Amino acid sequence: MNKLSVTIITYNEEKNIRECLDSVRWADEIVVLDSCSTDNTERICREYTDKLFQNEWLGYGRQKNLCAERAENDWIFNLDADEVVTPELKAGLMELLSSTPPLSAYLVPRKNYFGERWIRYCGWYPDYIVRLYNKKRASFLPSDVHESVQVDGRPGMLRGPIKHYTYNNLSDYISRQNRYSSLAAQGMAGEGRVVRWYDLSLRPIFAFIKVYVLRMGFREGGLGFILSVGHSFYTFLKYVKLWEIKRAGNR
Repeated sequence: MNKLSVTIITYNEEKNIRECLDSVRWADEIVVLDSCSTDNTERICREYTDKLFQNEWLGYGRQKNLCAERAENDWIFNLDADEVVTPELKAGLMELLSSTPPLSAYLVPRKNYFGERWIRYCGWYPDYIVRLYNKKRASFLPSDVHESVQVDGRPGMLRGPIKHYTYNNLSDYISRQNRYSSLAAQGMAGEGRVVRWYDLSLRPIFAFIKVYVLRMGFREGGLGFILSVGHSFYTFLKYVKLWEIKRAGNR
């Protein structure tokens, strides 16, 4: 049986972290890298593991790689603090790790929730994402937002989903869209991206059509419309913030 390390990065996650940790307490090792939380996150984590470390925030990708470096085992299952491993996924992981996995990394489907509601459309499901990987052959790209694992070869597929409590309510959604759009704009600026007229005019329209029509957001009713408009506005925000960054740099 290959041993498994679960890695989790945290900051003020007292609301979610207990359910997250409960869902992986069967793992060989749980490693938590906290960014100096000011709530009860650290106390709760110490009930489940003695491998809790502190480090200032480096951005999502770098933080997750640093957490993996603290792990003893090569096979890493990365879990966000607002995610929960389902019994079906646990069974799939144990079956795969009972012998040597042939691939470097594996995708996991996510069931994303808005409040208590599982969102099946809008492109929110199955939302495949690499969560299991061998740290000798894969690692996170050093991104500040929307981090992803760079894989040596094509990833495989695991059965059983993660439950992801994405947003608590509309206020949480709006607040995070504002924060994520700022990070996205900073990332694009760092890549030397520029803003064209269609980025501010056409891209938000196409973003709405993609989510509401092509990804069938209309099947979620009123909430689907709100989330589609929200995705459109997020697209507008990240480009207008990039425009602001470029404008300030040209002064």
